[in-house]
Amino acid sequence: MKKIKFTALICAVFVLLQTNVLAGGSYSWYCVRKKDHARPAADADMRFIEEIGGAYIGKDEKVVYLTFDAGYENGNIARILDTLKEKNVSGAFFVLENLVKHDTALVKRMAEEGHLVCNHTCRHKDMTKLNRAEFEAELSKLEQVLRDEAGVEVAKFYRPPEGRFNRENLEWASQLGYNTVMWSFAYADWDNNKQPDSSKAEKLILDNVHNGAILLLHPTSKTNADILPHIIDSLKDQGYRFGTLDEIFSK
Repeated sequence: MKKIKFTALICAVFVLLQTNVLAGGSYSWYCVRKKDHARPAADADMRFIEEIGGAYIGKDEKVVYLTFDAGYENGNIARILDTLKEKNVSGAFFVLENLVKHDTALVKRMAEEGHLVCNHTCRHKDMTKLNRAEFEAELSKLEQVLRDEAGVEVAKFYRPPEGRFNRENLEWASQLGYNTVMWSFAYADWDNNKQPDSSKAEKLILDNVHNGAILLLHPTSKTNADILPHIIDSLKDQGYRFGTLDEIFSK
């Protein structure tokens, strides 16, 4: 009897696992850092992102792509924009409805100063829990609010909130004309009440930069606003240039 119950349990687990695979599963994006400025590789289970028109790293040359996930303004986004203007560097801002509605002038400024204004969804939901209609609505609502409030057309790059995704999500985004953009470097910079030490953060970024790095930074971070001028100068001194996401996907 015990053997029969154990066998039934194993079969049930197998069916559950098989169902998860068939459903595509869900993932939380991460990229393991490598030493000596080597290019990191995504976990094998998540590399399908590139099969569906997505990217997490750029060209294998001395180029860096600055990307920012922006949900609200606390004074530091404006500082980030000041630095980018001063240094003549372009970035990509993945924005939410909240920022567009409450700091419209800031979003207009992003577009006017040559930055890409991209889609981080309307309300920062876990997109893996939504059906197709709900998923599409999150992207289209952000497009509409950008158009209505700021007169800005979204750049067709999508970044899922908290890096949570599944294969279906990426396919749906692609069918809507979006390239999904993850990252090859990020660090714990998002908690405004627990900001990293500036010197340590700067060292961490510079020690881990690599060819084609897509850097994810939160522009609400005071630390990032403080160190960005020197980060840009240091990378330029090392021979890096700053690219735009468009070039990653250009043929």
